[in-house]
Amino acid sequence: MTTLLGYRSLVQEAAALRSGAADPVDAVHRVCDRIDAVDRHVRAFVPEDGRRARLLEAARELAADGPPDPAVRPALYGVPVGIKDIVHVDGLPTRAGSTLPPEALGGAQAAVVDRLRAAGALIAGKTVTAEFAVTASGPTRNPHNPAHTPGGSSSGSAAAVAAGMVPLAIGTQTVGSMIRPAAYCGVVGFKPSYGRIPVGGVIPNAVSFDTLGCYAADVAGVALAAAVVCDGWEPYADGLRDGGERAAADGPRRRPVLGVPVGPYLERAGAEARCAFEEQRATLAAAGYEVREVPVMDDFERIVEQLFTMNRYEVARAHTQWFARYADRYREQTAAAIRRGHTIGDADYEAARVRRAAFRERLAADGATAGIDLWIAPSATGPAPADLTTTGSSIMCLPWSNAGLPSIGLPAGRAADGLPLGLQLVGAFGADEELLHGAAGIERALNGAAPAHADPADRP
Repeated sequence: MTTLLGYRSLVQEAAALRSGAADPVDAVHRVCDRIDAVDRHVRAFVPEDGRRARLLEAARELAADGPPDPAVRPALYGVPVGIKDIVHVDGLPTRAGSTLPPEALGGAQAAVVDRLRAAGALIAGKTVTAEFAVTASGPTRNPHNPAHTPGGSSSGSAAAVAAGMVPLAIGTQTVGSMIRPAAYCGVVGFKPSYGRIPVGGVIPNAVSFDTLGCYAADVAGVALAAAVVCDGWEPYADGLRDGGERAAADGPRRRPVLGVPVGPYLERAGAEARCAFEEQRATLAAAGYEVREVPVMDDFERIVEQLFTMNRYEVARAHTQWFARYADRYREQTAAAIRRGHTIGDADYEAARVRRAAFRERLAADGATAGIDLWIAPSATGPAPADLTTTGSSIMCLPWSNAGLPSIGLPAGRAADGLPLGLQLVGAFGADEELLHGAAGIERALNGAAPAHADPADRP
């Protein structure tokens, strides 16, 4: 896949900029040249007059004021980053994919942007989101085939990385808004444990689920970004060793044990996704991973109902003031979600919260009893639909988001029509570092030492 600035990965580009082998000012020109050439087809970025001039000023300030010694330059020195347009950035309006006045939606810069800027990143611009990160799709196209959806709601962030416009982009997930677009667009998407990245300065969707995350071309890239944006990041957790192997209690190395969540949940994947998943399981088993089938979630329909009871209730409350004033400006899908939330009473909401807590405990116990380290499942029900009015189904991400667990989506094969497919890995709550290191080994097993992707963004 073409990644930005000389076709380097995020890790390579960040290293080049820190060392001085690449210059932030020249990098900005290449960024903007790529956006100018590609984004008229992909439409991943919110249009911005004067983007190049703004970025050049920021790059020159960084070069003038930043540490002259490459050895002490911050992790993302000069790296351009796309920011989902529900995340406040000083100097850029927040529209949240809506037609509401930006001044009504304004707020202080998000903590995640503070962290990125402190690490030397340059904000390339706002990326397109489904309206208010619900389901009403934005104008973004899938870089692999512009007739297909890129997913959502973090559509622009995933597509911007897939199309090589930026090597890193920030998105959010409430149900499936990071992992599904990663699968549809053929990039790596990481959703940390709930609360691992502060959400201050982010327009809420449903506050019990909203989680910031990031996209890059590979696991190493999201690990580099996670170390910057996540609270309390540790380079190796729980004895994890390089390559995704973990030291067992008695000392020998072993790969993480993988759990397949068999039952009604897994049956929601489409035939093509299930076929690809069986091939992925076989590949991992052949590479030495132990894969165990674990019957779980036999009450999956009740889990879905519980999540959406909480979700719609919280969406409605988040929009109380805006919807009262601007209801006629909301798109049909968003307005319907808010109105559904208005019908849910406090008692039903509290009952759903109790059921979710019980589900989280049960899921953790099922995994512990089975002796697994990571769950594996399809990232989506299949490849990206040929329909720009939908962002696709979030159902394959739903239980993991409901439990607040960290998840990562890896590119894993192609559908019959050539569109990407993805494999989703899910870790234990708070064990984000272990998940990413395990994912690094699985990435190699699935795709080789350096995953190679076509550059579909050059086609109209």
